[in-house]
This record gives sequence, C-alpha cells and structure tokens, in this order.
Amino acid sequence: MIDKTCSNLAEAVADVADGATVMVGGFGTAGQPNELLDALIGQGARELTIVCNNAGNGDTGLAALLAAGRVRKIICSFPRQADSWHFDRLFREGRIELELVPQGNLAERIRAAGAGIAGFFTPTGYGTELAKGKETRVIDGKGYVLESPIHAELALIKAERADRWGNLVYRKTARNFGPVMAMAARTAVATVHELVPLGELDPEAVVTPGVFVQRVVRIERSRTAAGGIRAAA
Repeated sequence: MIDKTCSNLAEAVADVADGATVMVGGFGTAGQPNELLDALIGQGARELTIVCNNAGNGDTGLAALLAAGRVRKIICSFPRQADSWHFDRLFREGRIELELVPQGNLAERIRAAGAGIAGFFTPTGYGTELAKGKETRVIDGKGYVLESPIHAELALIKAERADRWGNLVYRKTARNFGPVMAMAARTAVATVHELVPLGELDPEAVVTPGVFVQRVVRIERSRTAAGGIRAAA
C-alpha cells in the first residue's frame, strides 16, 4: 500500500545531509513552509545551498535558518528587502555566498531540471554582469545566455490538501514555486492542512501529481494572537 504520509515534521527531514541543496517554496511569505524549515533547524544539517525566490523575511522560516548559520550559499532572485536583515548581515560579513538569478530564469532553471532539459538560451541577463562566465550566442540578431538547470536533493513546499499518495492541491498564491520544485528535487516534502481519502480530490484540481512527491505531513493552521485562525497562504 502506498502511503507517503509522515507522522511528524522531524521524520520528514530526518535524513537531510550536510551540504545538501534544498529548494524552499514561497513567494515572500506566501507558501513558505515555515514548519519544515523549523524542523530542518532542529535536524541540524549544515553547509546547505538554498534555492528560493527571496532570502528570508523577519526572524522566522528561512530567515531563522540563515540566522542559525546553516546556509553556505543561497540562489535567489530577490535577496534584499526591508526585513531581510539576517541575509544582509551574513552577506556583508562574507559568511554566505549569493548567486543572483532573475526570477523568470530561476523558475525556468528549476522547471528545466524537472523536465530533463540540459540547458536553455534566454535573452534575460545578456550583456550584464549576470552573463559573465556563461556561454552566449546571437540568434536571429538577438543576444542570448545559456542557463543551466538547478537540481536539488530536497524540496520543501506547502500545499493545502493531499491524499496519502501525495497528490497536492494548493491554496491560491501559495502555489507559486511548489510545482516546479517538486519536479526538480530528488525528494519533495509537502506540508498540508488537510489529508483526505483517496478519490476525494478532484483530479482537475490536482496541480502536483503524487509521482513528484515523496513525503506529506499534515500541520495545523496558524493562529493569530487574538485566538482566531489565520488562513495562511
């Protein structure tokens, strides 16, 4: 019987090795799997390479992983914003490496890994510092840069509902990078708020088929200080 559910968050990330490349879903705080990131901090893996849209917000989630000194390198498209102080400090101190990737290129490099594409030419970044050291070509009079796929040992993503086979349904913008990251990683771990019986998910609503997901953990919804339930994206 196929059952990809894990009993707790710690079990879901127990085998992450030092030096692993970890993709982290989320567009800012929307869809960021903070609970899995907290579990990764507790697990203790170090020298990680993180692939994410941004470089953490405030003091929680990815920012907490950075603050704990667990990240050697981050590959992202938006590393600096008003509350990215942990990344800013580490970068200025020379304690973290940054690979800056335009957002469209980042999404396509991740998608290419999942699709088995060895590389692709894009005009984005041509003639800039981001093209240094990369192959360039002029095709039909326009300059292009060769970009490579990004593979990972692990993807941490957040969805809304799943069944025990790992089929995932997302909530609104929390979907963002989750589907392509699940395809690009050797092991994809998803948190969900609802685990439903097989056959209950509408096949037309399933965005990430279970073939791309190896582990599922059910978590409770976040609660606000006033005691209300926050429908976390």
